Amino acid sequence: MTLRFYDTASAEVRDFVPLVPGKVSLYYCGATVQGMPHVGHIRSAIAFDQLTRWLDYRGFRVTVVRNVTDIDDKILAKSAESFAADFPAEPGTVRDEEWWALAYRYEQEFLKAYDTLGVSRPTYEPRATGHIPEMHALIAQLIDRGHAYPALDGSGDVYFDVRSWSKYGSLTRQNIDDMQGATDADPRGKKDPRDFALWKGHKEGEPTTASWASPWGAGRPGWHLECSAMVTKYLGTEFDIHGGGLDLRFPHHENEMAQSQAAGHGFANFWMHNGMVTYAGEKMSKSIGNTVSPAEMLELAPPRVVRYYLGQAQYRSVLDYQPTSLQEAAAAVERIDGFIDRAARALSVGGPTTGDGIVPDAFVAAMDDDLNVPQALAVLHETVRAGNTALTAGEPDNARQALAGVTAMMGVLGLNDAAAPAVDQQATTALGVLVEAQLAARAQARAGKDWAASDAIRDTLAGAGVVVEDGADGASWSLKRS
Repeated sequence: MTLRFYDTASAEVRDFVPLVPGKVSLYYCGATVQGMPHVGHIRSAIAFDQLTRWLDYRGFRVTVVRNVTDIDDKILAKSAESFAADFPAEPGTVRDEEWWALAYRYEQEFLKAYDTLGVSRPTYEPRATGHIPEMHALIAQLIDRGHAYPALDGSGDVYFDVRSWSKYGSLTRQNIDDMQGATDADPRGKKDPRDFALWKGHKEGEPTTASWASPWGAGRPGWHLECSAMVTKYLGTEFDIHGGGLDLRFPHHENEMAQSQAAGHGFANFWMHNGMVTYAGEKMSKSIGNTVSPAEMLELAPPRVVRYYLGQAQYRSVLDYQPTSLQEAAAAVERIDGFIDRAARALSVGGPTTGDGIVPDAFVAAMDDDLNVPQALAVLHETVRAGNTALTAGEPDNARQALAGVTAMMGVLGLNDAAAPAVDQQATTALGVLVEAQLAARAQARAGKDWAASDAIRDTLAGAGVVVEDGADGASWSLKRS
């Protein structure tokens, strides 16, 4: 089977062949740490975590770099405001916060969300502020090649000359004359309003800690320049995959690609973009109040359920949030967990698990086909059904094989790694004895057609978090996992 991914630059699904056999270099855009993570950030991280896990399963050695943008206009603006509302200060204390402290604080919030939802840590996570020399070198290279120039107004800004690069607009297939001007700096210093800032001269009133000396005067890097410098530092001038949210295609990724290729770099071989998250079919917007944050989702459902929901769609598609979305995801996860619990109890005295760590061929075909997670989940649930059928039919070998496949698929999808409570095996064994006794009493009540007693036992178990399912060969049970 051949790995195939959709490449935004060529607008087609292409065979994936890494630049270096057996190795994959992946860069995806991390957070601009100006505030708490929103659902789009987390969906993107989960999508590229699934990609990383699948490449790893397919035998590649994957190097993942995910940046942190820790200097930016928005970060400076936020730090100039009162201390963030979600971290209120005590009365009488100073409410101002240094920009670098604010950035670091929110960076920790992103890491906490990633860890809670089972997003693997990248190989490296560079911060923009740690790579100023590399940015200076890239700017100088672009000036020498005739693709950048110091601002015409003496502000200390440096701009990329978009008309000097004939391929500008190719990533998003736009005509330069149809584009609006870049809004990242005052246009009076630009040759063309569409030219974007590579370096921003220090402005009066800005903190001195937010500027660095440069050949063009004190200042700070432009957003687009940061990523080009960091990815080249760690993955080289040409690498396999550049990823990020669909909203980053323009101007961010268009500008990244232009400035890097204009500097003579091959840059990304594949551009992969994940789709947006909507709310009941509408774009999420704070102004109209139809947003839901990862923190709010985690108040409504356990981490594994939230991860299942955010990772269940094909990465390029829109993921639509509905009030019932997490309930539906919880039901799906409970069906999987129910089989795993049932199989683990039934097979505890059996032989070694066969096919351990191997996913079904149909799962492989789905994931190789541009990371088709919906089809892969269909294979997972079909294996759960087959495993339950095997348990009911008294076929331990088939049940054991299904359990191994389900466990392997859950691992590839990261559903074993999202935060979950630790299991006390002794307590689990004791619980099993007690529940089986209750189910025996319930079976006796049903045999005597004492439906009230039967229902009462089931309700008592449900209240304790035990899910009972009736089948042709009697009742089975599982824990409703948190």
